[in-house]
Amino acid sequence: MCSRFFADSGSGVRGVTPESPRGRHAPSVGRYPDDPRPLGIDDRRGPRVCAVKPFLFLGTRAEDDAADGEFMAVLHYSGLTERQLERVRLERQPLGCVDLARYSGVLLGGGPFNSSDPEPEKSSVQRRVEGEVARLLDDVVALDFPFLGACYGIGTLGLHQGATVDRRYGEPVGRVGIELSDEGRSDDVFGGLPDRFEAYVGHKEAVHTLPPHVVRLASSAACPVQAFRVGRNVYATQFHPELDFQGLSLRVQVYRNHGYFPPEEAERIIDEARGEEMPHPPEVLRRFVARYAATP
Repeated sequence: MCSRFFADSGSGVRGVTPESPRGRHAPSVGRYPDDPRPLGIDDRRGPRVCAVKPFLFLGTRAEDDAADGEFMAVLHYSGLTERQLERVRLERQPLGCVDLARYSGVLLGGGPFNSSDPEPEKSSVQRRVEGEVARLLDDVVALDFPFLGACYGIGTLGLHQGATVDRRYGEPVGRVGIELSDEGRSDDVFGGLPDRFEAYVGHKEAVHTLPPHVVRLASSAACPVQAFRVGRNVYATQFHPELDFQGLSLRVQVYRNHGYFPPEEAERIIDEARGEEMPHPPEVLRRFVARYAATP
């Protein structure tokens, strides 16, 4: 494992200063010291997490609106502040060496990369990112270090562990019903969720089959693997735990020409995604952070 990370910067965004418009963190969210309410993971925005080692957030979205929106949503629903969630945009610069001992856990966001794309069709940036994440996962899995990957993260972790990832079980952008497996219902992170809940999805590829050592935690009608766990502490979800209707609407506009749907259907997809709030997917973020937040 590498022993250095952010060697010459304390900004939390490698290679981008805090003063830069694209490097600035989102505003802090969560409880303030004078808030009299007790802390708890049932808070809609997540508990205020204090005096802990930071979590590391890895993003891969090249589009600034989508990248910043994703990061802000993770802050909002996890209860972490910007100082407690160090951000690296992998599509912009190499990851470098990560000292996992500095962190409470690692979060890997989504993005337009597909692990199952033919190698000749992958950009040099995608190949670099895949190699860096794979090397990080070598350490994460070996140490059973807390990790949560969403969407892109499930394909990356799945391939790393020997799963079959292809385009058979892709799902259109929208709301789907997620159902927990028996293992999901007894899991330390997923076990507090209802047996069935709704979440937002939208993906071209998905895990087709899992190797025997990987634990399936959830599925949907069209996608047999919506979440899984490796060891005790390494997680991945196909659905987006950070995504609400506002975030989905933004991503539909940003990615309308990326092959997820015919561009002319963007407004229809947004309209059909409206409905009651879905409070349960963010609980995955809140419960993960609450379980693994470690004191310095």
